[in-house]
Amino acid sequence: MKIAVAQTNSLLGNYEINLENHLHFCREAIKNKSNIIVFPELSLTGYSLKDINYDIAVNLKNTLKLEKLLRISEEIDIICGFVEEDDNFNVFNSSLYLSGHKILHYHRKIYPPTYGIFEESRYFSKGRICNSFETNKGKSGILICEDMWHISLPYILAMDGAKIIYGLAASPTRLSVGSKEFRNYEINSEHHKTFARLLSVYFVFANRIGYEDGVNFWGGSEIVDPFGHVLVKGKLFEEDLLFAEIDLNKVKDARHQARHFLDEDIDNTIYNLQNNDLK
Repeated sequence: MKIAVAQTNSLLGNYEINLENHLHFCREAIKNKSNIIVFPELSLTGYSLKDINYDIAVNLKNTLKLEKLLRISEEIDIICGFVEEDDNFNVFNSSLYLSGHKILHYHRKIYPPTYGIFEESRYFSKGRICNSFETNKGKSGILICEDMWHISLPYILAMDGAKIIYGLAASPTRLSVGSKEFRNYEINSEHHKTFARLLSVYFVFANRIGYEDGVNFWGGSEIVDPFGHVLVKGKLFEEDLLFAEIDLNKVKDARHQARHFLDEDIDNTIYNLQNNDLK
């Protein structure tokens, strides 16, 4: 199958313009015979929302604002980021998987960061659930930005059967003094390749670009195969639409060639977490 990654900019707080941009990229991906398109974190809303969160949030029991995306999901599966409100009026940094005019899955960011320039925990509640889900294009899992910096979550998704892990991000630029390379991409890509190789999964990373509230986002989206090879890489600091053909038989090949994932003993992991003195 063919995966498209839409490395987009978002207009802060303008749901309608961002929605139209999503539809544009979906049409382009359909023209290129893609089966899935992946957008970045909070792609429908922008990132630095603060109190706008409460006005722009969507309760998934009322999908009217998602109708145009649901309609085009009859032609292409869509993964995108949005602000979600639950029935108790908690607000989450969430992602959606849409397919066949249905919401197949949603993921609430488990680790909203509040350090350095980040202040997500002031405006978002924490998600609690990390699980894989079935699609007609392979069992999958979704993580959002800071989630990818916690080794337990990709592990949980893979042990729950995910063959593809999608990582949505709004990663800000940090410049390294004295480095000839762009360290933001290098460090993140090392993570993706490590997860892909150790868990024998495809890792699909969609990072946004643009400026927002004095913060610059760097792009560098990529798709990594189960052997840790980067299949395609997005531009830095520019909108981009990248494509890669993936074959889930490669997951089988990777796990047969190096059995570390097949030999993983989750019962032993649970036993040690329960019985070791971790304090």
